[in-house]
Amino acid sequence: MDPIRFPIGRFEPVNNADTAHFMNQIPGIIITLRYILKDIPTQQLHIPYRPDGWTIQQIVHHLADNDMNAYIRFKRALTEDEPMASSYREDLWAELNDYKDIPIENSLLLLELLHKRLHVLLNGLSPEDFQRKLKTQVLGTITLDIALQRFIWHNKHHISKIETYIISRGRLESTN
Repeated sequence: MDPIRFPIGRFEPVNNADTAHFMNQIPGIIITLRYILKDIPTQQLHIPYRPDGWTIQQIVHHLADNDMNAYIRFKRALTEDEPMASSYREDLWAELNDYKDIPIENSLLLLELLHKRLHVLLNGLSPEDFQRKLKTQVLGTITLDIALQRFIWHNKHHISKIETYIISRGRLESTN
Protein backbone atom coordinates (compact mmCIF):
# COMPACT_ATOMS: atom_id res chain seq x y z
CA MET A 1 0.00 0.00 0.00
CA ASP A 2 1.17 3.50 -0.85
CA PRO A 3 1.74 5.33 2.50
CA ILE A 4 1.58 8.73 0.80
CA ARG A 5 -1.75 7.98 -0.87
CA PHE A 6 -3.16 6.08 2.13
CA PRO A 7 -1.33 7.53 5.16
CA ILE A 8 -3.76 5.98 7.67
CA GLY A 9 -4.41 2.80 5.68
CA ARG A 10 -7.50 1.71 3.81
CA PHE A 11 -10.94 1.81 5.39
CA GLU A 12 -11.73 -1.24 7.51
CA PRO A 13 -15.17 -1.32 9.18
CA VAL A 14 -15.38 -2.29 12.84
CA ASN A 15 -18.24 -4.60 13.76
CA ASN A 16 -20.08 -3.72 16.98
CA ALA A 17 -18.24 -0.41 17.16
CA ASP A 18 -18.99 2.22 19.77
CA THR A 19 -21.17 4.58 17.72
CA ALA A 20 -20.86 7.37 20.29
CA HIS A 21 -17.07 7.20 19.92
CA PHE A 22 -17.37 7.93 16.19
CA MET A 23 -20.10 10.57 16.60
CA ASN A 24 -18.01 12.43 19.16
CA GLN A 25 -15.16 12.76 16.65
CA ILE A 26 -17.24 14.87 14.25
CA PRO A 27 -16.77 18.24 16.02
CA GLY A 28 -13.01 17.72 16.14
CA ILE A 29 -12.67 17.35 12.38
CA ILE A 30 -12.98 21.06 11.62
CA ILE A 31 -10.88 21.99 14.65
CA THR A 32 -8.03 19.78 13.41
CA LEU A 33 -8.40 20.94 9.84
CA ARG A 34 -8.33 24.61 10.82
CA TYR A 35 -5.32 24.01 13.07
CA ILE A 36 -3.19 22.37 10.40
CA LEU A 37 -4.15 24.97 7.80
CA LYS A 38 -3.73 28.08 9.98
CA ASP A 39 -0.22 29.05 8.94
CA ILE A 40 0.04 27.56 5.47
CA PRO A 41 1.06 30.11 2.84
CA THR A 42 -1.58 30.62 0.15
CA GLN A 43 0.76 29.50 -2.62
CA GLN A 44 1.19 26.11 -0.91
CA LEU A 45 -2.55 25.51 -1.18
CA HIS A 46 -2.02 25.08 -4.91
CA ILE A 47 0.81 22.53 -4.77
CA PRO A 48 -0.13 18.83 -5.03
CA TYR A 49 0.57 16.90 -1.84
CA ARG A 50 2.15 14.13 -3.98
CA PRO A 51 3.00 13.70 -7.69
CA ASP A 52 -0.26 13.47 -9.66
CA GLY A 53 -2.19 14.20 -6.46
CA TRP A 54 -4.65 16.90 -5.55
CA THR A 55 -3.68 20.24 -4.10
CA ILE A 56 -4.57 21.07 -0.53
CA GLN A 57 -7.21 23.44 -1.85
CA GLN A 58 -8.78 20.63 -3.90
CA ILE A 59 -8.74 18.33 -0.87
CA VAL A 60 -10.52 20.88 1.34
CA HIS A 61 -13.20 21.51 -1.29
CA HIS A 62 -13.53 17.75 -1.81
CA LEU A 63 -14.13 17.25 1.91
CA ALA A 64 -17.01 19.73 1.76
CA ASP A 65 -18.52 18.05 -1.31
CA ASN A 66 -18.10 14.58 0.14
CA ASP A 67 -19.58 15.50 3.50
CA MET A 68 -22.59 17.18 1.86
CA ASN A 69 -23.20 13.95 -0.02
CA ALA A 70 -22.72 11.89 3.14
CA TYR A 71 -25.22 14.03 5.05
CA ILE A 72 -27.83 13.50 2.34
CA ARG A 73 -27.10 9.76 2.29
CA PHE A 74 -27.72 9.58 6.04
CA LYS A 75 -31.02 11.41 5.73
CA ARG A 76 -32.13 9.24 2.82
CA ALA A 77 -31.25 6.06 4.71
CA LEU A 78 -33.30 7.30 7.65
CA THR A 79 -36.34 8.05 5.51
CA GLU A 80 -36.19 5.45 2.71
CA ASP A 81 -35.74 1.69 2.59
CA GLU A 82 -32.15 0.90 1.58
CA PRO A 83 -31.71 3.75 -0.89
CA MET A 84 -28.93 3.66 -3.46
CA ALA A 85 -26.39 6.27 -2.39
CA SER A 86 -25.52 8.54 -5.24
CA SER A 87 -21.93 8.64 -6.35
CA TYR A 88 -20.06 11.30 -8.26
CA ARG A 89 -16.88 11.70 -10.25
CA GLU A 90 -14.77 13.29 -7.55
CA ASP A 91 -11.80 13.41 -9.90
CA LEU A 92 -13.78 15.53 -12.36
CA TRP A 93 -15.37 17.65 -9.63
CA ALA A 94 -11.85 18.51 -8.42
CA GLU A 95 -11.10 20.01 -11.84
CA LEU A 96 -14.11 22.36 -11.87
CA ASN A 97 -13.51 26.07 -11.45
CA ASP A 98 -15.05 26.34 -7.97
CA TYR A 99 -12.24 24.15 -6.61
CA LYS A 100 -9.74 26.61 -8.08
CA ASP A 101 -11.49 29.94 -7.65
CA ILE A 102 -13.22 29.76 -4.26
CA PRO A 103 -11.13 30.30 -1.10
CA ILE A 104 -10.89 27.28 1.20
CA GLU A 105 -12.51 29.32 3.97
CA ASN A 106 -15.84 28.86 2.15
CA SER A 107 -15.53 25.09 2.38
CA LEU A 108 -14.25 25.26 5.96
CA LEU A 109 -17.34 27.24 6.98
CA LEU A 110 -19.54 24.80 5.09
CA LEU A 111 -17.90 21.86 6.84
CA GLU A 112 -18.29 23.52 10.24
CA LEU A 113 -22.02 24.10 9.77
CA LEU A 114 -22.65 20.78 8.08
CA HIS A 115 -20.87 18.85 10.83
CA LYS A 116 -22.96 20.63 13.47
CA ARG A 117 -26.13 19.55 11.68
CA LEU A 118 -24.88 16.00 11.19
CA HIS A 119 -23.82 15.77 14.84
CA VAL A 120 -27.27 16.91 16.01
CA LEU A 121 -28.97 14.49 13.62
CA LEU A 122 -26.88 11.51 14.73
CA ASN A 123 -27.22 12.29 18.44
CA GLY A 124 -31.00 12.06 18.03
CA LEU A 125 -30.89 8.54 16.60
CA SER A 126 -31.59 5.30 18.39
CA PRO A 127 -29.24 2.30 18.18
CA GLU A 128 -31.78 0.72 15.81
CA ASP A 129 -31.55 3.71 13.50
CA PHE A 130 -27.84 3.02 13.02
CA GLN A 131 -28.77 -0.41 11.68
CA ARG A 132 -30.72 1.11 8.79
CA LYS A 133 -29.03 0.43 5.46
CA LEU A 134 -28.06 2.08 2.24
CA LYS A 135 -26.43 0.74 -0.89
CA THR A 136 -23.15 2.08 -2.22
CA GLN A 137 -21.12 1.34 -5.32
CA VAL A 138 -17.89 1.06 -3.34
CA LEU A 139 -18.94 -0.78 -0.16
CA GLY A 140 -22.14 -2.52 -1.23
CA THR A 141 -24.98 -2.53 1.31
CA ILE A 142 -23.90 -0.98 4.61
CA THR A 143 -25.51 0.13 7.85
CA LEU A 144 -25.48 3.74 8.98
CA ASP A 145 -23.08 2.60 11.69
CA ILE A 146 -20.57 1.61 8.99
CA ALA A 147 -21.37 4.78 7.02
CA LEU A 148 -20.48 6.82 10.11
CA GLN A 149 -17.19 4.97 10.49
CA ARG A 150 -16.44 5.58 6.81
CA PHE A 151 -17.31 9.29 7.23
CA ILE A 152 -14.79 9.65 10.06
CA TRP A 153 -12.15 7.59 8.24
CA HIS A 154 -12.56 9.64 5.05
CA ASN A 155 -12.02 12.93 6.86
CA LYS A 156 -9.03 11.60 8.79
CA HIS A 157 -7.62 10.11 5.59
CA HIS A 158 -7.59 13.46 3.78
CA ILE A 159 -6.56 15.50 6.83
CA SER A 160 -3.62 13.14 7.23
CA LYS A 161 -2.58 13.78 3.62
CA ILE A 162 -2.59 17.53 4.25
CA GLU A 163 -0.82 17.17 7.58
CA THR A 164 1.88 14.89 6.13
CA TYR A 165 2.52 17.40 3.35
CA ILE A 166 2.75 20.34 5.75
CA ILE A 167 5.01 18.44 8.18
CA SER A 168 7.28 17.49 5.27
CA ARG A 169 7.68 21.22 4.59
CA GLY A 170 8.63 21.84 8.24
CA ARG A 171 5.57 23.97 8.95
CA LEU A 172 3.78 21.83 11.55
CA GLU A 173 4.39 19.26 14.24
CA SER A 174 2.29 16.10 14.09
CA THR A 175 -1.11 16.22 15.83
CA ASN A 176 -1.00 12.44 16.35
